[in-house]
Amino acid sequence: MAVITRFAPSPTGHLHVGNIRTALHNWLLARQAGGRFLLRIDDTDQARSEERFVDGIRADLAWLGLVPDGEERQSARLPVHEQAFETLRAAGRIYPAYETQQELELKRKVLLGRGLPPIYDRAALQLSDAERAGKEAAGTAPHWRFLLDHAEPITWEDGIRGPQQFDPAALSDPVVRRADGSWLYMLPSAVDDIAMGVTDVLRGEDHVSNTALQVQMFTALAATPPRFAHEALLVGSEGKLSKRLGSLGCDALRDAGIEPEALLSLLARLGTSQPVEPQADVAALVAGFDLGTFGRAPARFDAEELARVNAAVVHQLPHADVANRLPAGMGPEAWEAVRPNLARVSEAADWWQVIRGPVTPPAIDDETRAFLQQAAGLDLWGEDPWATLTGALKERTGRKGKALFLPLRQALTGRDAGPDMHRLLPLIGREEARRRLEAAALQ
Repeated sequence: MAVITRFAPSPTGHLHVGNIRTALHNWLLARQAGGRFLLRIDDTDQARSEERFVDGIRADLAWLGLVPDGEERQSARLPVHEQAFETLRAAGRIYPAYETQQELELKRKVLLGRGLPPIYDRAALQLSDAERAGKEAAGTAPHWRFLLDHAEPITWEDGIRGPQQFDPAALSDPVVRRADGSWLYMLPSAVDDIAMGVTDVLRGEDHVSNTALQVQMFTALAATPPRFAHEALLVGSEGKLSKRLGSLGCDALRDAGIEPEALLSLLARLGTSQPVEPQADVAALVAGFDLGTFGRAPARFDAEELARVNAAVVHQLPHADVANRLPAGMGPEAWEAVRPNLARVSEAADWWQVIRGPVTPPAIDDETRAFLQQAAGLDLWGEDPWATLTGALKERTGRKGKALFLPLRQALTGRDAGPDMHRLLPLIGREEARRRLEAAALQ
């Protein structure tokens, strides 16, 4: 059976790094198996869903290169949800309940006060037809619960956590539909997974108990549950869940100069036993993806580590991939010369300014001024002008090391450090280099 995975965000906000990691892992799982990766917009919450967030989700996935093989909208599938609801109700697997939120909260507090788990007591099942009719006549609309089968444990083999077992009697019958007719997450998700042919559901460990409930929903709808895997959630570098992670999205990362390949390289390996390696080509991430390497410990997201990976990815990017983000006129030779010194592609503009000029050298003493005047007077050039210039000056002045190289770099670039001068000086050019040396000597 072909592997089909899905990413199912609710369009109630922008994607953040936790969402992106889930999308990436589902994309990798599908690509590695030669299967399909689907995007499902879970927009049944009409009050909070916004079309601008749908557009944002698509744009973010496109920027990351996680292009889905198909897209579904839950809001377009409401008749299918309704049909499944009626099928389950006719089979006695969905029942109406009439408690208010306040009554349910009171029950919960009483149970907790007695040291008992706050499990719904199924009081609604004890109501007679007349009692139900009376409540509805009084204007109390029911919410609807899925009736769990207590006959045997709920089990599945989790792709990350291993064998899982839940006692259904220790779980509350989940509410699947509100009194106003709107849907909660559980049932529409299972119904659409069946209709879309989803074979593998990879999501956060906060969904483990939801999976236990949904396993019974799949069975009640005469469908084989997909394979489930639940990965540890992301935490901040401080070792706890971070609010910042919930707001760190693609826009903020793009603005910070983060390359999508760097973000993918980091998120592909966080929470696994595999080392984080900067990959400008995602094919390596696909080949190395392995659920067997995922651990149970929280996956730590460190912005400083992302910055390091980003710099390493930038150092791998060919000119063709970044040409549209470089200053006009900056060709492959200039890019390759400055690339090893960049943490972000945007920094190339600073070095292009150094190459094109003008530059401002630092203040120098009389001895250094005389040295630079001598350098300007040599006017030497060759296949490797930096080697030619420094070789001649070393022979004539006896200078070497920092005393030889630093004043020349400062005069030619206005900087104390930077790209390899062997590559930079030819880009500056013979006449401009001589002019800069003379200007520095005369200041």
